[in-house]
Amino acid sequence: MQAEAKQTVSKAIFQRMGSLVGLVVIFVALSLISSDFLTVSNMFNVLRQISINALIAFGMTFVILTGGIDLSVGSIFALSSALAAGMMASGTDPFVAIMVGLAAGAVMGAANGILIAKGKVAPFIATLATMTVFRGLTLVYTEGKPITGLPDSFALFGKGFFLDIPMPIIWMLIAFAILYVILKHSTFGRHVYALGSNEEATKLSGINTSRVKIFVYSISGLLAALSGIILTSRLNSAQATAGMSYELDAIAAVVLGGTSLSGGKGWIVGTLIGAMIIGVLDNGLNLLNVSSFYQQVVKGGVILIAVLLDRSKSK
Repeated sequence: MQAEAKQTVSKAIFQRMGSLVGLVVIFVALSLISSDFLTVSNMFNVLRQISINALIAFGMTFVILTGGIDLSVGSIFALSSALAAGMMASGTDPFVAIMVGLAAGAVMGAANGILIAKGKVAPFIATLATMTVFRGLTLVYTEGKPITGLPDSFALFGKGFFLDIPMPIIWMLIAFAILYVILKHSTFGRHVYALGSNEEATKLSGINTSRVKIFVYSISGLLAALSGIILTSRLNSAQATAGMSYELDAIAAVVLGGTSLSGGKGWIVGTLIGAMIIGVLDNGLNLLNVSSFYQQVVKGGVILIAVLLDRSKSK
């Protein structure tokens, strides 16, 4: 019995550390291939780029831990940032506009949760539908045009620095710390894992599974909105087409980090590592002047490998 327990623990540690080992291997390889990779400015650039995907992936981690999926995060990303940008362009105070944008993201996420929990619609179908609806609303609101003329003070949200660290990295670290504590040390976090492990047993134990699902999708929507507003601040404009295919990067980061697509198993630290793997790969391929077409092939291959690894772990 003790030998089996030790073997189980060793296997769990290996699965969790596998993504970190992969990141180290990629990091070392790119450091040897490109002299421009391992520089302070490039490292900050990598982390700044990673922050956008990582924030979305953190929310996706909660969703996938419950056994769900959220395909609408890219559309929520676009619509929330467009609403905030539109308000600022009309003269609204940036703080108020940001709060409205974040609230809109949470509400859209809650709508997904209600469709899934109360309407009994499969997560894939529900979020596929809302992905199209939210993207359409973004195009209607913006009339397909970028929203510009944003106040200079708003630029600090995504372009500013705190202790010489770019603000997108700061927002990513703050979100990571809060969500880590929630998943690891709160009752709600335990309910998330329980729901993904066995929904029927969780429901019989007295846990309101519908409420957990709604909260989880609200978190996903909120973080997608935050990510969108940060990028809007960096670009100083909101685009109707922003966030397209971001859900794929987020899902890939979550699965690469060791979270099971079937739910109940995973950790947010792994998601951060997974986002770093994708970000480092993107940056390295750019430094090596690899065509963007081939980059899409590589990214698709990474997602496929991540899914196959998840399947093998489940078996």
